Amino acid sequence: MSREGDDRDLATRFREKAVVRAYRASTWALGRAPERLSGEVGGVLAESTYLAWPARRRATRESLARVLGTTPDDPRVDRLGRRTYRNYARYVVDLMRLPSMAPGELASRVDMTAADTVDRLREQGRAVILVGAHVGHNEAGAAAVAKRGWKISVVADDTSFRELFALLKEQRERWGVRLIPWTSLRELYMALRRRETVGLLVDWGYRTDGVPVRLFGEWTTLPAGPAALAARTGAVILPITIRMVPGGRYVASTDAPIEIASGEPPDVARAMQAVADAVERSIRANPGQWWVFKPMWPTTAAERASLMARLPAYGLSPDGT
Repeated sequence: MSREGDDRDLATRFREKAVVRAYRASTWALGRAPERLSGEVGGVLAESTYLAWPARRRATRESLARVLGTTPDDPRVDRLGRRTYRNYARYVVDLMRLPSMAPGELASRVDMTAADTVDRLREQGRAVILVGAHVGHNEAGAAAVAKRGWKISVVADDTSFRELFALLKEQRERWGVRLIPWTSLRELYMALRRRETVGLLVDWGYRTDGVPVRLFGEWTTLPAGPAALAARTGAVILPITIRMVPGGRYVASTDAPIEIASGEPPDVARAMQAVADAVERSIRANPGQWWVFKPMWPTTAAERASLMARLPAYGLSPDGT
């Protein structure tokens, strides 16, 4: 390995260790600070980030403008963006306080009446893929599912900070949730073959290799993962939202279960459009709890043209039929 490569690896390891130390220190401090105070301070810091980070603010406002059916410069979009960042601070503070919570405390705050749908599917011998967006508090939902005694695996990104991922994996397993790296498809298949529950998020930003769908009336893409997994394992896709409500509590809601006939592109497109429709309903109902910090739609004319050129491969036409 070259000296340059050695230096780069050393810098990466140093950065990862610094992130883990900062995370541990933050969780220690927040675990001892009053919850309300932590949320208020976090809200101020989050709104400051919104104001000071132009690229992320622009991506948030462009996405929220589509939700509201207006333009990014509309004052309503700015107000919603500020509220979103303040709500995000509450979510982050909750996450950072997890290590200091007693086992089951987070799950006890969740109204999981909607999970009766999952119970019925499991009684039918079906594996379930819980699909959601970055709306509300998905970790609270995962904790509540695990408290019911279900085995649940949640897909997470381990490519950026591997040491932090390992720490989070260890923490989540304490309350019954298994983190699986998003690159470990074999583990996902095995979990679903065992009729277990898998959690996936689909709004990771626009990607050129995703499945074309219409979201808020505009063409974009969502990852094929939920449909591909369901087609290969016979699992049912169940959209879910865990919204935050006052009093430090959460309420779960599910949309209609989604079945897929095959792994052929037209069937994958139909299933993912159903997912997109459910995600849109979830976001419309909770626009101030959508943690959208990346562009969700094509940003250039070339990207849009490339996306439109891919529609026929999925049996789609520009008007959505």
